[in-house]
Amino acid sequence: MQNFGKIGLAAAIIVLPQMGAAQDTDTTPLNADIGFIFTTFMFLVSGFLVFFMAAGFAMLEAGLVRGKNVAMQLTKNVALFSLASLFYYILGYNLMYPGDAWTISSILGAFSITGLEPVGLEGTEADLTYASVGSDFFFQLMFCAATASIVSGALAERIKLWPFLAFVVLLTAVIYPIQASWKWGGGFLDAMGFQDFAGSTVVHSVGGWAALTGAIILGPRLGKYKNGKVNPFPGSNLDWQRWARSFCGWAGSASTVVHNCTWIPPVMSPISAASFRTPIPQRRLGHLPC
Repeated sequence: MQNFGKIGLAAAIIVLPQMGAAQDTDTTPLNADIGFIFTTFMFLVSGFLVFFMAAGFAMLEAGLVRGKNVAMQLTKNVALFSLASLFYYILGYNLMYPGDAWTISSILGAFSITGLEPVGLEGTEADLTYASVGSDFFFQLMFCAATASIVSGALAERIKLWPFLAFVVLLTAVIYPIQASWKWGGGFLDAMGFQDFAGSTVVHSVGGWAALTGAIILGPRLGKYKNGKVNPFPGSNLDWQRWARSFCGWAGSASTVVHNCTWIPPVMSPISAASFRTPIPQRRLGHLPC
């Protein structure tokens, strides 16, 4: 027993000084690590808030259509996000941000599946000057899906489910990523000095043009105009419309972009409860959407 006591005492004498030295070691992360962590964090938080905006779109559309079409409109909103997530991952993201792998220089990006870093960046040499690819993918996905949501609202009560979902696949996998690459991916528009503030062209305009094209092809809702008269189609739920405006005003403002790494106050919906400022770093090529 005495021998065991002596061995324990010797071990304590050896270990304790080392523990003290370990406590004195500076474990503060490097500035590059801190920037990487916070940029990744802001991409995720801002993406979550924009995801809530999608709920606002769904409620707005459901409140404006007739009661018989509410379930269908909500189904379209859920399904379009599901398809956008899948096909933006399979094809769209690398078409939009090809890096040096352009298929046609500055015009057509890369045809490949998105590559994400492993959890914890284990075994990889990540670019710590920006953010994790996963967080950037998630953030950009929110606006890719928002473009499809614009089409969903414009074509409400005009188009059947399956043709609409087929167009969503085409829009989110090919159309949106290719045109976005011309500016945000460092394509020819970016080289020409084209300015797109907060996605006004890349996101909102493209969604609007796609919606307008569909509306022209499909025409008005059946029964809307008959015998030279306009037949009103009242919405099913005004309360849902009010909630939708709150969601869109609050969540949309949360994604307001910082231009050239400065602070810019967002323009809130008049019914939003309060305004606030959200710092989001600028992409290396182009500006982030809002």
